[in-house]
Amino acid sequence: MNDRELLDEQIAYYRARAPEYEEWFLRQGRYDRGEAQRAAWFAEVEAVEAALVAAGPRGRVLELACGTGLWTRRLAPHARELTAIDAAPEALELNRERVADERVRYLQADLFRWQPRETYDFVFFGFWLSHVPPDRFASFWATVRAALAPGGTVFFVDNTRNPATLASNHTQPESGYVMDRVLNDGRQFRVVKIYYEPAELERRLAALGFSGPVRSTGAYFVHATLSAP
Repeated sequence: MNDRELLDEQIAYYRARAPEYEEWFLRQGRYDRGEAQRAAWFAEVEAVEAALVAAGPRGRVLELACGTGLWTRRLAPHARELTAIDAAPEALELNRERVADERVRYLQADLFRWQPRETYDFVFFGFWLSHVPPDRFASFWATVRAALAPGGTVFFVDNTRNPATLASNHTQPESGYVMDRVLNDGRQFRVVKIYYEPAELERRLAALGFSGPVRSTGAYFVHATLSAP
């Protein structure tokens, strides 16, 4: 499977997964690992949400891979206007229903083909960087840089390498960056999934001109607030 075929399958997966996506975030169904794990998970979610507010979303906001709106709803109250992009129309429709905010403009686009025509004061993406193939890492960040207005801020959050984040019938690969995913109905897909260590990721981003610490919340998430000259 070449890179483009894999990315097309990844899009197909998230289109099909849109109605059940939030089971992962809410720790339901195949993602339910008990009350103690759920409490720890949501404590770390709160830490990420606090870091996002501290990062100062403002003005013209861009959300990449906006999904069903779990983070769009957090961004919209701080934005003068918000552009929310995703490749899955099914996710965009759920996002519209959840957020229902006239400040939000939705755009369906493949982020590996999309290029910004405007700049933004704040750029956000949640649980997206791990789905960027290694060979596209630098070009993705070049797109982010092109979208960022002078003095702007980038904030992202993603997973740590922890099997407790996965569905009970998912397995993390020992090597490589292609992961098998299964939907509730049994359909199988392959997606890109890369787990980053904060220090390594911080060094790589610094080499691309982005400054700011990459932090871990503990067991489940990494996040960063970044600037670029």
